[in-house]
Amino acid sequence: MTTSPDRRRSGADPGRSARAAGPGRPTRRDRHGRGLRGRLVPATVPLARTKAEIFDDLVLDTVEGLERRYAKELAGVEFAVEDVPPELNVYDSDVLEDGEVPLARLLPGRPGRQELPPRIVLYRRPLEFRAMDREDLADLVHDVIIEQVANLLGVDPDELS
Repeated sequence: MTTSPDRRRSGADPGRSARAAGPGRPTRRDRHGRGLRGRLVPATVPLARTKAEIFDDLVLDTVEGLERRYAKELAGVEFAVEDVPPELNVYDSDVLEDGEVPLARLLPGRPGRQELPPRIVLYRRPLEFRAMDREDLADLVHDVIIEQVANLLGVDPDELS
């Protein structure tokens, strides 16, 4: 049995397409014969970390410092990072804003049947946009977290710093 070139090009040969795109194999071929490309920098170099990973580390540093001093008060509090705030027309009073742009949000917990712990959400992109460099971003993240924790605990932010 001979297969016409037109039939092979269109992918109409079921036996051939199943072999070429088997499990774990890419469906496209390597056009220039260079093979798969690897990372440009080794994973051990600081350049290999993404902006999101660096931001997460800044948040963790601040949270760990607070949890060492206020372990009992922050026992059930969750901290989260989202890239951008959700699209809402009006934000509640639990949102820390700069102008019209939310930087963080405090979601108070709900006791009862569907118990939800208190949650502080930081929005990464708006915070990064306001920072000049990494040190400025670290200070801004620290200030925002302090402000939100102070709102949660009902204390003055200067008491937590």
